[in-house]
Amino acid sequence: MNIKSIACGTVRDMNNIMRHKPARDEFFFAFSHCRASLVTAFGTFALTDGTAVLLDEKSVWELNAEDGPLLLDWICFEAGNDADFISSLELPTGVPLRLSDADFVEGLVRNIAAEFYSLGARRLKMIDSLMRTLLIKLGDTGYSRGASQQSADPHYAALTDLRAKIYRNPQQKWNVETMAADVNMSRSYFQHIYREFFGVSCISDVIASKIEKAKELLTETSCTVSQVAAMCGYENEEHFMRQFKKLVGVTPTRFRKNL
Repeated sequence: MNIKSIACGTVRDMNNIMRHKPARDEFFFAFSHCRASLVTAFGTFALTDGTAVLLDEKSVWELNAEDGPLLLDWICFEAGNDADFISSLELPTGVPLRLSDADFVEGLVRNIAAEFYSLGARRLKMIDSLMRTLLIKLGDTGYSRGASQQSADPHYAALTDLRAKIYRNPQQKWNVETMAADVNMSRSYFQHIYREFFGVSCISDVIASKIEKAKELLTETSCTVSQVAAMCGYENEEHFMRQFKKLVGVTPTRFRKNL
């Protein structure tokens, strides 16, 4: 993992709105020391002292202090060679994380910051180890939406479970009808609410899950492009190659050569 910037005890004026759109393969972790409101594609949430949130490249967000200065610890980092490790944790992103041991997480962030600004010979290994510990801890943490958001949409849990299934099984023939049926919704309502929650259409997400799996196979196996296409659920190799280049910017063959 590559930390781009980190700060502990950052104070912002309560009238200053903090906005951020992570770049490709970038994550933003924030640990709140105050009451604040977080606006993401998932909705609006209340953050309290000791609440954390992890934003990924799909998460455009805005953060506002509620009744005083905005006080945060935060880490902006790139997945780098640990993309598969992070993906395997199935971390909840874009929603508040209710920490059972906030003091431990806060201590991890401060230790990471100390290593980041140190001149130690093994600082990069220490940072990597501490970051992995932090993310594993977040993976064990439950997440929740605000009470108003939960009551507004009783299908939220089903939608997040469906999205996880899509990314775990990109080879399946996902279409709007099967996805809507999975969560017992009409086609039109499902399409509307999926985009509202995740900021992307359900079909775009299906394609993204296939391309992410293809990148993993191209990186970790010696399978041919044709085999990779089939393993990602494509019946047409040319169709796979077109979609891969459109989303990644290079052909599957060039992507593998660039590794």
